[in-house]
Amino acid sequence: MMNLYESGLFFDEMLDGKQPKPHYRSFYQKLNAFSKAQLDEKYQQAQSSFLRQGITFTVYGAQGGTERTMPFDFVPIIIPYKQWEMIEAGVKQRVQALNCFLQDIYDKQTIINDGLIPRQLIENNPYYYYQMLGVKVPFDNHIFIAGIDLIRDEHGTYFVLEDNLRNPSGISYVFQNRYVMKEVYPEFFSKHAIQSLDKQMAYMKKALLAHRPRCLPPDAEPRAVLLTAGMYNSAYYDHVFLAQQLNIQLVEGRDLVVQNDKVYKKTIYGLEQIDIIYRRIDDDFLDPIVFREDSLLGVPHIIAAYKAGNIAILNAIGNGVADDKAMYAYVPDMIRYYLKEEPILQNVTTYHLSDDSQRTWVLAHMKELVIKNVSASGGYDMLIGPHASEDEIARFKQKINEKPSQYIAQPTIKLSRAPAFQNSRFYPCHVDLRVYAMKGEDINVLPGGLSRVALKEGSLVVNSSQGGGAKDTWILKEEWQHAKPSSRRTLLDGKI
Repeated sequence: MMNLYESGLFFDEMLDGKQPKPHYRSFYQKLNAFSKAQLDEKYQQAQSSFLRQGITFTVYGAQGGTERTMPFDFVPIIIPYKQWEMIEAGVKQRVQALNCFLQDIYDKQTIINDGLIPRQLIENNPYYYYQMLGVKVPFDNHIFIAGIDLIRDEHGTYFVLEDNLRNPSGISYVFQNRYVMKEVYPEFFSKHAIQSLDKQMAYMKKALLAHRPRCLPPDAEPRAVLLTAGMYNSAYYDHVFLAQQLNIQLVEGRDLVVQNDKVYKKTIYGLEQIDIIYRRIDDDFLDPIVFREDSLLGVPHIIAAYKAGNIAILNAIGNGVADDKAMYAYVPDMIRYYLKEEPILQNVTTYHLSDDSQRTWVLAHMKELVIKNVSASGGYDMLIGPHASEDEIARFKQKINEKPSQYIAQPTIKLSRAPAFQNSRFYPCHVDLRVYAMKGEDINVLPGGLSRVALKEGSLVVNSSQGGGAKDTWILKEEWQHAKPSSRRTLLDGKI
């Protein structure tokens, strides 16, 4: 049934020419056995499952309603164990170095004093908060959850595209994608050796509760909540899902109050002190006394309680200075500086447009480059040079000349592709992978992560707000990759 395409100039996750790669063969054979009608039926069943469960995201300002179900594609990204082992080690290394950087720049600032990173780049960063200088965070850990975005080029080499250290969203879709795949395609799971997600919420809860504020007595059980901006937030489904799975209460700012530098939750029985807040609202909105005075989302005086050591706030305040697109270029240097190691995962070459010579070169080669606003996310305020019109290029040149430090440029990577099934046919779509790391006393990397796919044919933008969807991500177990052909069970290369 599968009428596929040739992998062509792009690296394809599944295909080598027209043939499936060894780790995809078993899946390919099973999928190939379905008729077109069966594939259509299963596709519809998967979309209906998302709708029934209310698995949605919000697109601000969209026509025809803002709340949508996440488009889901049932052809998974399959990653062999050895490849995953490298990714996992690279993500742990990166998160560890970024945490050292955050601890350093809000304390001794050795990396600045040693001249590795320009002081101006940090002090002019809008996400660097002077209010946090010298503030002690639990066991010097600023990063509870990180989302590291990876892409592959035409040779199949992984590159880090972005580090997300503030409020990385989408982790709920990882679990729901797996749930829907098991429901709609149980046959795929009966004979595949796929790493389970079953223990991941327990790891996350353990990491969460490890962030005990320093004033909490050693024998006391910490009480945690998830602070949301409310049902109109684009990631509200994520917030609800995580609060349920972690078995902590979902609260809004109006549900909390600060008294005597302690934070309390309002209940029908009176005030109940809390110790840990996994917040999913931005820094600027956390405390109207310290940050934006017009904020109705936060809690007045919560920063005073934070500084007094009576509450832990996760992720820590001020993490944005480390995941800024301009700071991204320095992460390999941070790894060498703090860990004395060579980076395992590579960066994409990045040009800083505040540098006169780099800007001059970039302005002359915009047709070959991707231009990004360092403060924007979700694929907004971005120019993809090879696909841009002359008018769009002229408009971005003007923006760069007006505020060069606001933009960076990177070469256009030929993003890897994978088959997607939509509208009764298979076609190649560009993909990326967001890998989640949870940091408590040690770092746990969730096996797989969120594979995002640009479902609009030819598009390079995978963000859900711009027509992107999601795929399940399978990490194969090591023992199965080395299983002998004499095994009675179906192996991953399709042999019996």
